[in-house]
Amino acid sequence: MLKIGDKAYNFSLTDQDGKLVTLSDYLGKKVVLFFYPKDNTPGCTAQACSFSDGINDFKDLDVQVIGISKDKHKSHQNFASKFNLKYPILSDENKVAIEEYGVLKNKKLYGKTFLGVSRTTFIIDEKGYIEKVFEDVNPKEDSKIVLDYLKNVK
Repeated sequence: MLKIGDKAYNFSLTDQDGKLVTLSDYLGKKVVLFFYPKDNTPGCTAQACSFSDGINDFKDLDVQVIGISKDKHKSHQNFASKFNLKYPILSDENKVAIEEYGVLKNKKLYGKTFLGVSRTTFIIDEKGYIEKVFEDVNPKEDSKIVLDYLKNVK
């Protein structure tokens, strides 16, 4: 997993609107990059909606919010539209960014082990380096904890 001080992997992935988003496009501003397992699941929906509900607070701090999962583009279109998400959610079907950031991990569900995306949030600084990592985040609290952190470091 990427850690504090590491150079953030410069991905180029497609968002819910079909637009190519490249991390380096946001140099000069902080980025909150959160990885989540799957569109339209209870935890992921709570997490995505809480970031969207607080988007103006992030904008006031000049921070860009970006979500990434391995879901297909069509799933992201439906998810973003259904919940009126106000930031890019990127499709990483080939798990390139997911693997580069080190968030693909063994998980257990109902006694079975499988490889899945670990709910992790990175704060990337204005120069493209990892400033903070929040691992195994609570989906309902993630945006609040991240926002509190950002307000206290400004």
